[in-house]
Amino acid sequence: MLVKAKSKYIRVSPKKLRAIVDVIRGYSADKAIMVLKNCSLKRSEPIEKLIFSAFSNGKNLSSDVKQMSDLFIKDIRVDVGPVIKYFKPGAMGRASTQRKRLSHLQVVLETKDNKK
Repeated sequence: MLVKAKSKYIRVSPKKLRAIVDVIRGYSADKAIMVLKNCSLKRSEPIEKLIFSAFSNGKNLSSDVKQMSDLFIKDIRVDVGPVIKYFKPGAMGRASTQRKRLSHLQVVLETKDNKK
């Protein structure tokens, strides 16, 4: 059974999130949570919350999913969101453009029975 969850408008650059996502791709859900908890980066928190959300979706939709170890990460994706542009004072009275990049996350978990 496939279980999906999405998280949009995360205020972290996609480039920074992809480095973390590449590490946990293909892991079981409980192992991925353990890796993210031991990671000292604050930007791993939205990924951890998204995996918990997908697990909760699976528990509510199906009686097959009882534990987090029943699921593994089939697909996890970081997409580019909108860019917030603002101006900050620059040298010699100029205004320099600053860009705050946002991300969209999507995770698909699958039960281990379907994997085999």
